[in-house]
Parts: sequence; structure tokens; C-alpha cells
Amino acid sequence: MLKQRIITGVVGVPIIILTIWFGTPWFSLLIAAATLAGAFEFYSMGNLGKKEPLIYFGLLLALALVLSPHYNSINTLPIVITAVVFSSLIWLLFRTPSKEAFRNWSWTITGAIYIGWMLSYWLSLRGLDDGMNWVYLAILTIFANDTGAFFIGRAMGKHKMAPIISPNKTWEGAIGGLVIAILGAIIIVVILNLISPFAFKYWQIILLGFLISLFAQLGDLVESLLKRNMEAKESGNLLPGHGGILDRFDSLIFVGPCVYYFVVFAL
Repeated sequence: MLKQRIITGVVGVPIIILTIWFGTPWFSLLIAAATLAGAFEFYSMGNLGKKEPLIYFGLLLALALVLSPHYNSINTLPIVITAVVFSSLIWLLFRTPSKEAFRNWSWTITGAIYIGWMLSYWLSLRGLDDGMNWVYLAILTIFANDTGAFFIGRAMGKHKMAPIISPNKTWEGAIGGLVIAILGAIIIVVILNLISPFAFKYWQIILLGFLISLFAQLGDLVESLLKRNMEAKESGNLLPGHGGILDRFDSLIFVGPCVYYFVVFAL
């Protein structure tokens, strides 16, 4: 499994780095593709993947939400959301009556918001001044956090952090990930500043590294809770050694909004 994780990382990380560098449309296409794949996994966990036509409404809404930072008109997104909600609810009137109709509809809308809207913040972040550097810093710090938590947790982990939700996570791994994330953020920002100078203060980077680690781990726990409720071990099998898109991108779902608002309001 570790070998598969390394191979997936060796292939995937350069693709992510290049799409961030080139920006629109490549980074937007990458996030949109991850959104659609993640939303499909979400619906599959809720038993909507193969038998429920509502999935198409959900995928459309997720795509509309994640691409919303590119809309030129502020009225576009409300119109799209209204159209999807109307059409999906009206569709329920003409389907065979089922006690799970509104449960399925709620799951569909929730998945689109949870994945599409939250991942849209990465496009908003990339569109800010020095956005490329902030996206690099956020994503690479997530990688540092995940790597630190994984290896330190395996080597030293003894105290379970959330045994019911995620039995493999330990406090030692969480603290290790936090420390590596902060150190990694400092190293990453020094390197980025040599390549493309941007304004920052080191105390801000230390705080941001702390927040990225915190929200990355919270995002991971939330996705673990969803899988636990749906009795799924992994969200999918698209990424060898990691599982599905949600298993790899769950941290990004929470970190994107966190970093965006930090940069907008704290810097």
C-alpha cells in the first residue's frame, strides 16, 4: 500500500504543481474534475450512484458551484441553483412514490454543496493577488501535514484520537502532522519567495501552517464520519494507495475556505 501511495504521489503531485502554475483554465479544469469525481463518490456512498437519476442534478449543481468564481454576473449562480432545485424537486413529483425520495434529494443537494461549493474557494484563492503562491503554500502544507501525520502516527502512535470515527488516527500522529505542517509552511514560503516574491510575515505563516493542519485534519475526520455512517471503508478506488478522490481531497475541502479568508481578512 505504501508503494502505491508513493507511485500515485509521484504521478499526481507534478500534475497539480503544473496546473497551479499555469492557472486558468488548467487549474480550474483540475478542480472541476476532482469535484465531479468526488461528488460521484459521495453519491455512491449514499447508494445513489447507479440507480438514482437525481445524481445528474447533483453533478450539475456541484459543477456550477465549483466554477462560480469565474461567473462574470453575480446573478448567474442564483439562477443556476434555482433551476437545479426547481427541476429536481419537480422531477420527484413524476417518479414512483418512495419513502426515500426526499432523503435522496437532500443527500444530492448536500453533496453538491459540501464538495462543489467548498472546493470553489481554491479557484477564488488562485484568482487573488499572489494567488499562485498561496495555493502552492496551502496544498504543499497539506501534503506536509498528511505525510507527517502518517509516518509519525505509524512510528509513535499509541493514543487513539477518534476510535469510533477513524480508528487509525492517533494524537501522536495529529501532533506530528501539526509540527511538520508548520515547519513545512516556513520552508515552502521561503522557497516560493525566492521564485516569486510576495508579501508576508513569518508569524502569519506560522499561524497559517497551524490553521491548515487543524482544518486538514478536521476535514479528514468529517469524511471519515461520512464513510462510517455509510459503512464504507473508502470513498472509491480511483487513486491507488489512497482510495478515492474524497479520501485524498477531504483535507482540501476544509482548507480552501480557511486559507482564502485568512488571506483576504488577515493579510
